[in-house]
Amino acid sequence: MSLCALILIPLTVLCLPWRGVRVRIGNYYGKIVGSVISWLARARVVIHDRDRLDQSFPAIYVSNHASMLDIFLGMWLCPVGGCGIAKKEVGRVPFFGWLYFLTGHLLIDRGNRENAIAGLKGVTEAVARYNLGVWMWPEGTRSRDGRLLPFKKGLGHVALATRLPIVPVVVHNAHKNWQKHTFAFTPVTVDVNVLPSIDTTGWTIDELDARLEEVRAVFIQALGEEQRPLPVAAEAS
Repeated sequence: MSLCALILIPLTVLCLPWRGVRVRIGNYYGKIVGSVISWLARARVVIHDRDRLDQSFPAIYVSNHASMLDIFLGMWLCPVGGCGIAKKEVGRVPFFGWLYFLTGHLLIDRGNRENAIAGLKGVTEAVARYNLGVWMWPEGTRSRDGRLLPFKKGLGHVALATRLPIVPVVVHNAHKNWQKHTFAFTPVTVDVNVLPSIDTTGWTIDELDARLEEVRAVFIQALGEEQRPLPVAAEAS
């Protein structure tokens, strides 16, 4: 990762005036690094209906997040022209984070609501200007046990601003391979299901919560029992 980043950082600096070009440079980097890291993590990745990723472009690609592996899967699978959204702390990571920032992908301050909203506005402007897609993990953080968490409203605001379709990318078993706060890699088959796109052109701000729950319901239905959220009563106990 560091070697590839060192090679590409000077190139991205030369391309600073052209954000669309820089985003795409980052995409090609991600396809190489993402696939290699997945292999090194001993994950056998099986992708179902992968053609839906490129066929739907530009779109908002959303995935569940239960493992560090998810990040590298996203880098690998994101169509060329897809802009990632990550927390600002990622930009401080040597080499990888520096390149992420320089390639024009978005870093937002999740701890400050106003800054986060401004950041999301920036990505919607870039989407329109440079014909970009967006890759998001709408839960906002990694699940501790692999079970789907509630979705943040950022996904809804990006959908309202861009009117792009939402493409669910459902990842199974990644939490078994690379668990949170560890560097233990367990060999496992990670199935990735790319589902049909969801139209957002009719969404309104008044029904945003309901629409997000509809998208989340698609994930719940597609995930296996051990990754579905527990009933509220079970969580409370």
